[in-house]
Amino acid sequence: MNSEILRTQPRREASDSSAAMPSAITSFIRFYLSLGAISGDRESVRVAKAQVMGSTSCSIVVALAFGLIYLWYHELAAGIVGISCGILMTANIMLFVLMHRKFEFAFTVNATLAFLGGLLASIALGGFANSSGLFMYALFFVVIGGRYSGLWFLMFLVYLVAALFLQPFPRDSINVPPFIVSLLWLINLSVASGVLLAMYRYAVDQRNHAYRLLRGEQERAENLLLNILPRDIATILKNEPHTIAEQFDCATVLFADVVNFTPMSAQMTPGELVELLNEVFSQFDILVDKYGLEKIKTIGDCYMVAAGVPRPRPDHAQALTRMALEMQACVAAREFHGHKLAFRMGLNSGPVVAGVIGRKKFSYDLWGDAVNTASRMESHGQGGAIQITRVTYELVKDDFICEPRGVITVKGKGEMEIWHVTGAKATMASAA
Repeated sequence: MNSEILRTQPRREASDSSAAMPSAITSFIRFYLSLGAISGDRESVRVAKAQVMGSTSCSIVVALAFGLIYLWYHELAAGIVGISCGILMTANIMLFVLMHRKFEFAFTVNATLAFLGGLLASIALGGFANSSGLFMYALFFVVIGGRYSGLWFLMFLVYLVAALFLQPFPRDSINVPPFIVSLLWLINLSVASGVLLAMYRYAVDQRNHAYRLLRGEQERAENLLLNILPRDIATILKNEPHTIAEQFDCATVLFADVVNFTPMSAQMTPGELVELLNEVFSQFDILVDKYGLEKIKTIGDCYMVAAGVPRPRPDHAQALTRMALEMQACVAAREFHGHKLAFRMGLNSGPVVAGVIGRKKFSYDLWGDAVNTASRMESHGQGGAIQITRVTYELVKDDFICEPRGVITVKGKGEMEIWHVTGAKATMASAA
């Protein structure tokens, strides 16, 4: 058993090292291609600089290699042109990386060297056929020419026509054997097309990466907006921003407020107070989603939620009453940061106006007498009780246990009958 483990261990290590090798090479290539970029570059400029780094490096290798090959076969002029172009491109790319980082300057110098060097080599070798397709490397700079790509493509056509019409002038044959000329054609076509494909794939990958980042940012912005506004309202504001106000003939509004909040807050630090409210209101938010209701806002320790807006629903009063009972049970069953809480809750039903007003820091809000009355039900309520008006009582009395609490005097409303909701009836409980 141990011998088998020992035998397989080197294989596993070899496998790990072989897997790490491509990753290291890829990381090095990405690092090298990014050498010309600076922090303030736009994404398109970063891609263009990376393409310049890659295409120029390939052109340098080709220029030096072909220069040495032509010198080996005693083609002195073509050899000097190739080596000179390689050295000048190397110097230019080093200045680009180490000093100025100016894309257009580095690109223009290297593109000029590629076109001029290719043309001079073609003349020295006697034209198109003998030059073994050196013209292909000029396409690198056509592809990454940006807004000047049309001009560089025109220069490429001029270069190609000149190389074609130079044959067989000024010379008919060269010292390089025909087999080597054909082999160089194969190498040039393969390398040039491979580099062009790599440049294209790199540009596409960078574009797709940018699109993924953009989609991610859009989704985050969309989620943030939907945390502020109902989806229907957010859609309207995105498509055609304007003041939104809509009348709803029947909706139910709930206000919930922490009992004895002021003396309790005096004994807590601001951070502890915010954490407590965040914890309890986050639990309420879960219930809002559970019952498909609309959280309107929080004001200090007051929590406001509505049913029947922005989408009308026939069971608005029942749904919000069920949530109120579950809010009551949630608060009674646990402590929040070591504190036992109790809430006053008030509900009322009736017509409301809902919408978004203003130009900055807008929010979805409700207006109307029904809203004000719901707020009065909360402020005149008892700790731990769910207090409702007659309008809401008539809507929920068949589904919930409601205890009459007589008549109270409400500021701005006079005397009003009120009820306390104490639980769901058996049929409602079983349905839930």
